[in-house]
Amino acid sequence: MNVQWYFDFISPFAWLQLPKVLALRERIEIEPVPILFAAVLDKLGQLGPAEIPGKRDFTYRFVLWQAARDGVPLRFPPAHPFNPLAALRLCIAAGGGWDAVQALFAQIWQRGEAADTPDSLRATAAALGVAELESALADAAVKQRLRENTEQALAHGVFGVPTLRIAGELFWGNDATAMALDYLADPQRFCTAEFRRIAALPEAVRRVR
Repeated sequence: MNVQWYFDFISPFAWLQLPKVLALRERIEIEPVPILFAAVLDKLGQLGPAEIPGKRDFTYRFVLWQAARDGVPLRFPPAHPFNPLAALRLCIAAGGGWDAVQALFAQIWQRGEAADTPDSLRATAAALGVAELESALADAAVKQRLRENTEQALAHGVFGVPTLRIAGELFWGNDATAMALDYLADPQRFCTAEFRRIAALPEAVRRVR
């Protein structure tokens, strides 16, 4: 089965979902795909939740509540939102595997450390076997891979992170993990008449932007 997990290190919800995705890997193969969430937002003309004042406050509280509920250690980094480009590029430069994904998420969301400059990433880079960090972050192939990952996500209809893509179906957010598991257990449960009807539901009004 073709399964991808699209994520950006800027998302605390991706950190919350990570243990569930790792557990799911015991059943199916999942490809981690780092993407630049800001580029997705720009393409779709949207704001991120941390860019809307009231939503920002609620989102941070909601994240902490979910972490406590699920028993996931979580400490916010020194500032948020932050620029995740360096962390995303390091992940790719280190091979883009699950070891790199886990190490970088742990730095940012478990230990609450900054990860937006070469100096802040140097220890994690060394642990991942990336010795020439500045060169790795500036590598044209690394930058191109991140662009291609993001373009691929957009082409598949991804609009937020984290998103699980299972056999072409998208499941957005930590809250949708149970839905994704239900889909794996029985894809036909999402093929009822009402699911088909809402797929073609007309719009009665559209706001002018």
